[in-house]
Amino acid sequence: MSELGRHLKEARLQKGMSLDDVQEVTKIRKKYLEAIEAGDYKVLPGSFYVRAFIKTYAEAVGVNPDELMEEHGNVPAAPVDTTMETVIQKRSRKPETQRNPKWLPTLLMWTFPVLILVVIYLYASSTMNDSEPEKADNGSLTTATQDPSKVQASPTAAGGGAATSAPEATAGAESTPTTAPSATPEPSAPASPGSVTVTQDRKSGKTTIYKVSAPAGSQVQVEIAASGVSWLEVYKGENSKGEKLSFGNTKAGDNMSFTLDSEGMYIKSGYSPATAITVNGQVITDGKTSSRLLLELDNSGSGNGGPENGAAEGGTTGE
Repeated sequence: MSELGRHLKEARLQKGMSLDDVQEVTKIRKKYLEAIEAGDYKVLPGSFYVRAFIKTYAEAVGVNPDELMEEHGNVPAAPVDTTMETVIQKRSRKPETQRNPKWLPTLLMWTFPVLILVVIYLYASSTMNDSEPEKADNGSLTTATQDPSKVQASPTAAGGGAATSAPEATAGAESTPTTAPSATPEPSAPASPGSVTVTQDRKSGKTTIYKVSAPAGSQVQVEIAASGVSWLEVYKGENSKGEKLSFGNTKAGDNMSFTLDSEGMYIKSGYSPATAITVNGQVITDGKTSSRLLLELDNSGSGNGGPENGAAEGGTTGE
C-alpha cells in the first residue's frame, strides 16, 4: 500500500465510511477505490483518470486534494484537457439512461387499451351510421311514421296485425281491400298457449335459435312489447337478408304482432330489457343485453307455408 493510499484509507476510516459509501458518493467503482488505496494505478482505466479519481476520493473523505498531491509526488500527471467534470457527467448520466426503459412497459400497457377503445368506438359509430333507417317498408315501426289516432284495426290484415287506411299507409304496406270481404282468406284459428311449445334448440355464433312446435294449420303469434328505447329489426327467414318486417327505434308503449310461418323469423334487439318478446304468450330471452334470436316453426303434419300462414305483417303500436 502506498503512502497516499494509506492516508486516504485512514481518512475514510476516521469518517466511518466504507468503500461502498465512498463509491456511492463519488460514483467511482469500488475496484478503482481499492486500487488507489493499494497504489496500483495500472488497474485504473487510464493515467489521465488517476489524479481525478484521487482528488474526488480525497474530497469525499475530507482531505485537501492539493495538499495530498503535493505531499505525495509519485502520482501520475493527468493530461491538460482531462477534468473531473467530464468523468462525473459520464457517470451521472449512466443511471438515468438505465432508468428510461422502465417507463416503456408502463407506457405500452396504457397505450394499447386506449387504442383498442378508440377502434371499438369508431367501429360502433360507423355501424350505427350505416344502419340509419332509410325508409322502413311494410314491416317498419308505425310509431315513427304514423299517427296512432289514425290507425284502425282491420280483420283483413294478414298476420293478426292492423292495416292502416289508404291515405296514411306507409309505402309498400300490404292490405286487403275492405270492399271485398268475401275475397279475404279466413285466418287459421290461433293455437292456444298450451298447444305451442318453445324450446331453446341451439346457438349459431351470436344467434340463439328456438324451436317452436305447434299443431298443423294453427297460427303462432309473435308479440313484441316495448318498454323503452331499443333498436329493433325483425326479418322473415333465417337472417337479416330476408323480408324486412320491422326496422327502427322503439319507444315505451309500442306493441307489435307478427305471424310465424315455415320460413322462420329473425329478431335483433339492441337493448333486450326494453323489448319483451313472446310466442303465443310464452316469453323468450337469451339473457343478453343485446339479443339475436331465430324462431324456427316445427308445424307437424304439413299444411304450413300456404296463404293462411305465409306472410307476417308489421304490427301496429300502442301508447
